Amino acid sequence: MIKQTGSTLARLLESFFRQHMLAQRRASPETISSYRDSMRLLITFASERIAKRPNQLSIEDLDRDTVLLFLDHLELERHNSIRTRNTRLAAIHSFFHHVASRDPVSVNLAAEVLGIEGKKTTKPLLGYLDKLDLDAIIAAPNRNIWRGRRDYTLLLLLARTGARVSECIGVNVGDLTLRRPAHVLLRGKGGKQRAVPLTKDAVAALNALLEERGTAAQAQAAVFVNSRKHRLTRFGVNHLLRRAVHTAAKARPSVGTKAISPHTLRHTLAMHLLQAGIDLVTIQSLLGHASVNTTHQYLEADLEMKRRALEKCAAAEMNPAPYQPTDEVLALLESL
Repeated sequence: MIKQTGSTLARLLESFFRQHMLAQRRASPETISSYRDSMRLLITFASERIAKRPNQLSIEDLDRDTVLLFLDHLELERHNSIRTRNTRLAAIHSFFHHVASRDPVSVNLAAEVLGIEGKKTTKPLLGYLDKLDLDAIIAAPNRNIWRGRRDYTLLLLLARTGARVSECIGVNVGDLTLRRPAHVLLRGKGGKQRAVPLTKDAVAALNALLEERGTAAQAQAAVFVNSRKHRLTRFGVNHLLRRAVHTAAKARPSVGTKAISPHTLRHTLAMHLLQAGIDLVTIQSLLGHASVNTTHQYLEADLEMKRRALEKCAAAEMNPAPYQPTDEVLALLESL
C-alpha cells in the first residue's frame, strides 16, 4: 500500500514538471529550477520529519500541517527571508493546483494546502542611478584589453536596453541587427521574444566586439563569452559589474555607497524613461512585462517627482465642504 501511494506522489511530481510546467506552461529553466528546489526541500523535510524514505512518501504526507512546519523551518532554521518563504509557498501552491486537477481523491488535501496564505512583507524600493553614476560605471572597464572591451559592451547593452541578465547573456550573433533600424532580439520569461532598439553607441561597441572576435558571420555564436570562449554566466556578469562599480567609485564616491546589481541598470533605464515622460505601456513593452500592472509597481517616483507633486497639492487651495450623509442608512453608519 505504501508503495502504491508513494508511486502516486512520484507520478504527480513527474506529470507536474514534465507535462504541466514544460509542455503546457513552457516555463523557463530558471522557473523549473526554482520549483524543483522548493519541492525537493519540502520532500526532504517531510521525509526526515516522519522517518520515511522520500520514495515511500505519499501525497497525504504533504498535508497542511507538514507544509506549515516546513515554512517555519525555512524561516527559523534556514534563516530564509519572508520573500523566499513566499516564493517556496508559491511553488507548492502550483503543485497542489496540479494535484487537485489530476487526483480527485486528494482534492480536500490540496484545498487545505492552497488555503495557506503568504506572509505580508514590506517590498523595498529598488534604487536607480543618476546619469553621471551610470556613465561612470559603463566607462569603468579598461578598454585597452579585450576583457574590458567586452565588459564595456555588455554594460552598455544592459543599460541601453533594460535587458535582464539571462536575456543579455543569451543573445547570439544572429539576434543582432546592426544596420538601420538597429535592434536586438531578446528572449524573455515564458519563451516570449521582443525586439528592442539599439542606440548608436551600443551598435558601435557591438560591431567592434564581433569584428575583433571574428564571429560576425556565426549566427549561433554567443555574443558575450568568457576567457575560455564559453558563454558568459550570470555569476560572470555579477563579477564584472562589481569590478566596474569598484573602479567607478574611485572617481565618483557616490557609486560606492549604493547596492548595485545588474537589475539596477534595468531599473535605472525604466526610471529615466518615466522621468522623460514616456508612457507606461511603452515602458512595459520595452522591459517585456506581461502586464502593465507589473510596470506600474516596478516604477516608483523619485524624490523630485514626489516633491513636484507635493508642491502642486500645496498650491491648490482646496476647502471641501464637510461630508453630509445623504439618507438615514448612511447617517446610521456614520454614527457608529
